[in-house]
Amino acid sequence: MTLQNRLAETTDFIHQKGVDAVEFGLILGSGLGELAEEIEDKIVIPYAEIPHFPVSTVVGHAGQLVYGTLAGKKVLAMQGRFHFYEGHSMQVVTYPVRVMSALKAHSLIVTNACGGVNEAFAPGDLMLITDHINFMGTNPLIGKNEDEIGPRFPDMSQAYHLDYRNVAKQVAEEKGLHLKEGVYMGFTGPTYETPAEIRFARTIGADAVGMSTVPEVIVAVHSGLKVLGISCITNLAAGMQANLNHEEVVETTERVKAEFKALVKETLAAL
Repeated sequence: MTLQNRLAETTDFIHQKGVDAVEFGLILGSGLGELAEEIEDKIVIPYAEIPHFPVSTVVGHAGQLVYGTLAGKKVLAMQGRFHFYEGHSMQVVTYPVRVMSALKAHSLIVTNACGGVNEAFAPGDLMLITDHINFMGTNPLIGKNEDEIGPRFPDMSQAYHLDYRNVAKQVAEEKGLHLKEGVYMGFTGPTYETPAEIRFARTIGADAVGMSTVPEVIVAVHSGLKVLGISCITNLAAGMQANLNHEEVVETTERVKAEFKALVKETLAAL
């Protein structure tokens, strides 16, 4: 079955559930899924019901699509994403972005929890993603290209839309939020990086590291979506603090989620 056939089955099912026009896709990372609770007139569809969707297995990820209105915009939010380290193929990891594009969304807001590499960062900082480094050893576009979906060789020069970044910075300034900016480097996980890997990441220009986002953004760009990416720095990376654990990730996002949600909602309203 071709990608287009799978997308047709998935989108038909989602339309039958009452989902109509979509403007923005939202991918909500670890501990940040609560934003979906603020969507009005919502339609909730568990991943397990959706044709060709896998199921999210990560603690802190609800595993459902939520459709409705947020900040005056029609959004389709992923409450929980899929990760390469769960054993999914890159095509499966990025399939929801394909679905958002097939539902005629024009933009994607992607969020994540990640480790700070930049020595000026502290746990709880929010970082606007300006660019990324794909260190996952693969690419979701490897294989046959379906030209009607996107180009064989997408230009990644401005993967994170400059105008959207400027709007987010303006919103942060107005709200008195100290929004950092930086380059996100994607590793496969599920291990946290070693101190040596973090020194390497810093040397080549990374400000933060994580185990998601990069594949989704590559596919979003391939599909012609405008992308805004925001990270929550939940901990300092290996070698910069005593040890690393997922509990701290969830705890830090819990602490800053009010700021984070406000930034995303106000930015969405202004876009």
